[in-house]
Amino acid sequence: MALKEDMTSTTCPTTTNNNINSGEKMENISTRNSVLITTSYLLSNLHCPSCVSNIQKSLYALSPRPKDVTPSLMSSWVTVQHDKSLSTKVIRKALQSAGFEVCDVTSEEYGSLARSHIQHDTDTGYLDQVLQKWSATRRPRRQFSSSYFDSNYERHLENCEICRQNATGANQQNVSKNLGQSSILSEPPYNNTSDGRNDGTTESSGKRMEPLVVVDSIDSVPQTFRASLAIGGMTCAACANNIVLGLKKKSWVRDVVVNLISNSATVDYADEKYTCQIVEEIEDLGYDAALDSVINLKPEPQKQKVTRTVEIMVDGMYCDHCPPRINNSLISFGDRITLDRALSLENPILKITYTPSAPTFTIRQILSKISNVEEGFVPTIYHPPTIEERSQIIHKREQQRILLRVIVTFIIAIPTLLIGIIFMSVVPPSNTIRHYFMQPLRAGVDRAQWSLLVMATPVYFLCADVFHRRALKEIRSLWRPGSTTPIFQRFYRFGSMNMLMSLGTTIAYVSSVAQLIAAASHPTAMVDDSSFYFDSVVFLTLFLLVGRLIEAYSKSRTDDAVTMLGKLRPTEALLIVPNLSNEPDGDFLVPYSDEHSGTTSGEQSSIRSVNVDLLEFGDTIKVLHGGSPACDGKVIKGETKFDESSLTGEAKLVKKSAGDEVFSGTVNKESPVTVKITGVAGSSMLDQIVMAVREGQTKRAPMERIADTLTGYFVPVITLIAILTFIVWLSLGLSGVLPDDYRGSRGWAVWSLQFAIAVFVVACPCGLALAAPTALFVGGGLAAHHGILVKGGGEAFEKASKLDCVVFDKTGTLTLGGEPTVTNFEFVSDNKNNLIVSSGQSSSNIQIVQGDDNAPNNDIISGNLIVPTNNKEQDLLNLIKVAEENSSHTVAKAIVSFCVNNSKPSFKAFTDIEEMPGYGMRASFSSGKMLIGNESLMTQYGVKIAPVQQSRFDVWKQQGKSVALVAYSTLNMPYKLTAIFAISDPIRPEAISIISALKARGTAVWMLSGDNQTTANAIGQHVGIPSTNIIAGVLPSEKANQISYLQKSLPPKKNSSSKRALVAMVGDGINDSPALTTADVGIAIGSGSDIAISSAEFVLVSSNLQSLITLLDLSKMVFRRIKFNFGWALVYNLIALPAAAGIFYPIITGGGKHVRLDPVWASLAMAMSSISVVLSSLALRSRVPGLGFKARKMEE
Repeated sequence: MALKEDMTSTTCPTTTNNNINSGEKMENISTRNSVLITTSYLLSNLHCPSCVSNIQKSLYALSPRPKDVTPSLMSSWVTVQHDKSLSTKVIRKALQSAGFEVCDVTSEEYGSLARSHIQHDTDTGYLDQVLQKWSATRRPRRQFSSSYFDSNYERHLENCEICRQNATGANQQNVSKNLGQSSILSEPPYNNTSDGRNDGTTESSGKRMEPLVVVDSIDSVPQTFRASLAIGGMTCAACANNIVLGLKKKSWVRDVVVNLISNSATVDYADEKYTCQIVEEIEDLGYDAALDSVINLKPEPQKQKVTRTVEIMVDGMYCDHCPPRINNSLISFGDRITLDRALSLENPILKITYTPSAPTFTIRQILSKISNVEEGFVPTIYHPPTIEERSQIIHKREQQRILLRVIVTFIIAIPTLLIGIIFMSVVPPSNTIRHYFMQPLRAGVDRAQWSLLVMATPVYFLCADVFHRRALKEIRSLWRPGSTTPIFQRFYRFGSMNMLMSLGTTIAYVSSVAQLIAAASHPTAMVDDSSFYFDSVVFLTLFLLVGRLIEAYSKSRTDDAVTMLGKLRPTEALLIVPNLSNEPDGDFLVPYSDEHSGTTSGEQSSIRSVNVDLLEFGDTIKVLHGGSPACDGKVIKGETKFDESSLTGEAKLVKKSAGDEVFSGTVNKESPVTVKITGVAGSSMLDQIVMAVREGQTKRAPMERIADTLTGYFVPVITLIAILTFIVWLSLGLSGVLPDDYRGSRGWAVWSLQFAIAVFVVACPCGLALAAPTALFVGGGLAAHHGILVKGGGEAFEKASKLDCVVFDKTGTLTLGGEPTVTNFEFVSDNKNNLIVSSGQSSSNIQIVQGDDNAPNNDIISGNLIVPTNNKEQDLLNLIKVAEENSSHTVAKAIVSFCVNNSKPSFKAFTDIEEMPGYGMRASFSSGKMLIGNESLMTQYGVKIAPVQQSRFDVWKQQGKSVALVAYSTLNMPYKLTAIFAISDPIRPEAISIISALKARGTAVWMLSGDNQTTANAIGQHVGIPSTNIIAGVLPSEKANQISYLQKSLPPKKNSSSKRALVAMVGDGINDSPALTTADVGIAIGSGSDIAISSAEFVLVSSNLQSLITLLDLSKMVFRRIKFNFGWALVYNLIALPAAAGIFYPIITGGGKHVRLDPVWASLAMAMSSISVVLSSLALRSRVPGLGFKARKMEE
């Protein structure tokens, strides 16, 4: 409370009051009762004060005149307070007309913030505007009563002297309402006073606090950046190709990947200054674009420090004095906080970077500090929408827009069906209703056609407008002034599915209207009804829209892998709060009470419910039965079992006790446990899985490039075929080659036109474009479900389906590698039975102690057998321990564990320690030098090994154990063998069955090992790998060369299209990175937080080799499905196009009708092409044998 009183007693600066003149006050009173909206525009080229004056001049010229225009050079935002009748679209166009580039828009009305990153104004039809207005009247708003504003404003007046002065003499209720609608003024400086008065900064111990360092920009060193964007308006692969080709024409763009399924794109470019230009280029191409994130692919080196950067949104600010007070309130934290983006009314989102230290300094203290400045301030952690959320919004908006048009078209289609088909064809001529419709009304055209014109016109202009608008955008982008597309290329590579649909409906509608015009020029002549296509316009549009709606819905079902993973993360956690800590009370920590929530440790702590965003590294939380850890952490109290199937795919419960790691997204299935957080939100295993899946979705398969090539030329080819179809049929008809009964009562031009329309409508590149990405998206989701992360994307899937050889690393891959143990050990004495450990000193009566040479492979030497009998032996084990602690190798870890358990701790200072990869360690100290490693290391330094030790080594090697030797040298004396170890790493129980399954598939299996040949052969013999397929004694740096050798020397499979063998490397990622990179497919065995292994295309999260077989089976099935989809879409078009062009028209059926594909039925056939492809991919999720995927279970 003392802190709150201190904050509320501060006064705001008074100098800004002079900036408000009487004219502005009068204007404020006159507009007080109007509905005001505050809209902020982010400009990429707002640089100097002249820009500010130009903006104000342009916007103040609008009608109605904006109440306030506040450009900010610091944030590049222009905040406009305007009447609701002045649309944001008009303001945006005014800014663009003045030469400014608008990247983002934020609108605020009635105190609620609505952010719109993608502008849809240019692609919004009349029906959309009607729907938006209707939705605005139906949507529940935040309706605040006058008493609400009065109470909040009264609390605000208690803490703001300037607002009290401004409110003097004014109508309190009106002022409250006006402030509730957020009157935006310019943000004052941090320190506006020079007379020493308190300006909103806090004081502590009588000393004025130094202001915070505000970081508004970073050093703009040209590097490589990657922008992730959400794209709206894409309908087929041609759209994606247009964006790729358009962006790649820019010299500063290095790579572009557009994902049609997720409506997203990633762009690698040279300098961050081009970020907004990317959005503009995409919009110029006719699509909507929104920037999601920008990352530096080559970040500058940073200091290794545990910091956290968060964005905090503050609600409840009423005037321009509030933001400085909040910013200055953070000064009391000193240099523990850096203000990356200061708070302002224009952008009420504060960005800070700080170094947490739980429980004394956390985000909870920071939020409490802000809320204590004033009771009405409500700070919350702000999360920008993710690319998946943006994709869902785009999918949902697209579905709503199409659904609206489907409903309107369907309603119009009912009378069209009755008049155009039922009464004109089915009902007998004697029917009075038919007789009425068939009577001429004007220009020899009957009432039926005039009625159909009335119904077809709104359908063409209001419902089919989505096709027309996007087609016009494509044409305008291609032919606009300044277009970099070569003139010749504009004629053979253009358009998309929207253009084909637009052309089909336009030809039908325009030709029918032309017939009406022609009939008007000859009013006495009767016009045949078959010359009109008004009914076809309605049904064409209906079927096209229905197909597009089903396709949009189906596509939205294929990319939910990341979304489902994100839902595994809980939103609340039970925080254990020490009673002596300075944790704030109030809204941030909610008391929690149940049978597990009592105080612990002798009433030293309590449990509070807290949002996961408020947790910090080092916090302690309680995870109850059925609960999930909010963050990754380690168990510090309790014992239980966790279900980790959501991350690893393994249904078996995993036992957890003190010291074991637990992960966010897993479920506690037994007793409550206490967990200490080791990774906050954004850095957990679940977050890394999401990032890996997201990364894999941006990488495309080579087969997709074939589809891209075909779809790139699809529209020009179809347009050419349609034109040729019309010309050929028309020529044959006019030349007399065709009989007159073909055309019936119509003219040859009208009759030929129906085939051209059918060609335009039936052709669909969407099936070709969706064949690969939909199957890959579904496959990636299935892989994640089974504990496999697809980092390499479609290309990795394709290669994995064609593997010729799989190479395994030995340690940590075929063996468990987690906790190898020392099974045999002995001290080595000289000829006098003395153990040499230092110059001139020896000991007598040394016992040589060893394990049983004939012990099984997984036996562990008993700890009570190793009893060093004197200080020399103690010194030796301590020296070995200190040296091996500097190595990350699994053998070194086993030796360290052994030495710790069998020696007394003592301090030994080494002057130099060097690790020699593939050999061991070399250490130097004051009285001598030591070698620890394999036999090769001993040979290099001339260490002599007696026959008795050599025979013992051979026995250990034949048992599959690794051998480590220790040699010691005093001063300049030669190295002498001092101790020997045998280390056993148990073989994975599933290794034998996995290798057998690989052989049954016809896949060659090899093993690489840095161990000696004898040990490697023993392991290979145990798991079923012949000695001819084992390469031992390989250094880590040489493994990549061995992979290259196998790629060149092994023959590919007979049915393989590759000229050489495709080789996969399976390793634990510790020292296998070069080999994983060199291999065609790198597969990393991951565990815990080590899953983000950059060298691998796939990561097996479960560390179980069973996942390898699942991966290979899934890869084969996914690519079989891609080939089926691709072939189906291709054959579909090859059959449908000739049918639409009238190739089969001369064939007469039994009913005497010609075989043809009417334009209406052609539109339905077109829709079924893409729908069938998407459904085929979604079928991978089913359990139907042969149709869906089901992982095989291997017997161990």
